[in-house]
Amino acid sequence: MTAASLPGPLALVGSGEYLPQMADIEAGLLEGRPPRYVQLATAAVPDGPSVVEYWHNLGIEQAKRLGVEPVIVPVNNTDDANDEQLAQLVRGAGLIYLSGGNPAFLADTLRGSKVWKAIVATWEQGAALAGCSAGAMALTSWVPSLRHPRKGGTEGLGLLPHLRVIPHFDAFAARMPDLVTRFILPHDPSITVLGVDEDTALVGGPSTWTVRGRQSAWILTLDGKQELTEGSTITTGS
Repeated sequence: MTAASLPGPLALVGSGEYLPQMADIEAGLLEGRPPRYVQLATAAVPDGPSVVEYWHNLGIEQAKRLGVEPVIVPVNNTDDANDEQLAQLVRGAGLIYLSGGNPAFLADTLRGSKVWKAIVATWEQGAALAGCSAGAMALTSWVPSLRHPRKGGTEGLGLLPHLRVIPHFDAFAARMPDLVTRFILPHDPSITVLGVDEDTALVGGPSTWTVRGRQSAWILTLDGKQELTEGSTITTGS
């Protein structure tokens, strides 16, 4: 396998997609790759068309800041996700970004679809792939309900089956102190549970990650949590 055919970097983002404070991280993901910034706001669809349009506009503005082409892939349902023309929009991306909203809806819409297969194939060919909040959660193998973590969830997209991600971790930990215990039970030692604070990202993957941004990431276990500050590196299973 040549370097050109290696998968690109991944980013698990706690919050802040398309905002100026995250532009350096997004620019780093695009560095050395085609100036084609593919954006899917699918997770926001349950919040209504005006919210989806908001994310589209925010992504376009960020692409302008970065000097790259914004490519909106308007996947609103499973029919869209299996539209070959929409799947073709993913091809040639330098960065593919799954923004926030409802992680279960995102996973259920994309799972096994032509668009998702195009995303994986393009990432395997060297494009960067980022998920923020719902997007980060959906990249794992299981998306729980944050309101009722023990009462089910939905199958994730499965790209990172060895991880489980809690975005907005600083905000959730302040509001729900028992979140960690509720989120990771029943405990599976093969899965690493990661919290990612707002305006912060874990970049690299699938096994080795570096913390980028203004706050921290966290390794979470039943025994407690370990803080990873900006620039720290962690190696997880794969």
